[in-house]
Amino acid sequence: MKLATDQAPRHPAWKRDAVRGRGASRPGHTALVAVTIACFWTSPALAQTALPQGEWLIDGRAAVQIYDCAGLMCGRIVWLHVPRDARGRLDRDKNNPDKALRERELCGLTIIWNLRPDGPDRWRDGWFYNPDDGATYRLSAHLKAANLIVARVYVLIPLIGKTKTLVRVPLETTDGWC
Repeated sequence: MKLATDQAPRHPAWKRDAVRGRGASRPGHTALVAVTIACFWTSPALAQTALPQGEWLIDGRAAVQIYDCAGLMCGRIVWLHVPRDARGRLDRDKNNPDKALRERELCGLTIIWNLRPDGPDRWRDGWFYNPDDGATYRLSAHLKAANLIVARVYVLIPLIGKTKTLVRVPLETTDGWC
C-alpha cells in the first residue's frame, strides 16, 4: 500500500502519540500501573500478622517479652525462676561459646529474633538462643490460642527438634522480674 507523502499512517491515537514522542500511554495502562503500585505499597501491611506482644512463660523457668523488631517477632528475657546465682549476682550467660559474652546478664537478653510472618498467627525462619547450653537454634512458632504459642526449636529441619509451649502471663509482683 502506498501512502501520499502528506498523509500519515493511520494508527490508533495512543500509538501515533507514542511514535511522535508525546508520551501518551495505552488506554488503561495508567490505571494498571496505579493498581500495581498500590498492591506493592500496601501488601507488606496486609501480609503482617499481628504479633502476640506481651510476656510469655517458657517451661516455668523463664518469661520472654515478645515485641516487634522491624516487622519481625523478637523476644527478650524479662523474668527468671532463679534470677540470681549463689553469690547474689543476676544470672549470667555463662554457657555462651564466646568467652567475651559469658559475663552479660540474662535479664534483658534477646533470645528470640527474626521470626517472619508466615500466614495468620504463624511465624518462621527465626532464631532462638538457649542460655542453658549456649547454642542457637532455628525457630518457628504458631499462636494456637490467645494465651498459647507453640514453638518448634530445631537445628536443620523442624522434624528433628523440640516443641516448646509458651503461655501468656500477666505481670505480677512475684520475685524474678528483671
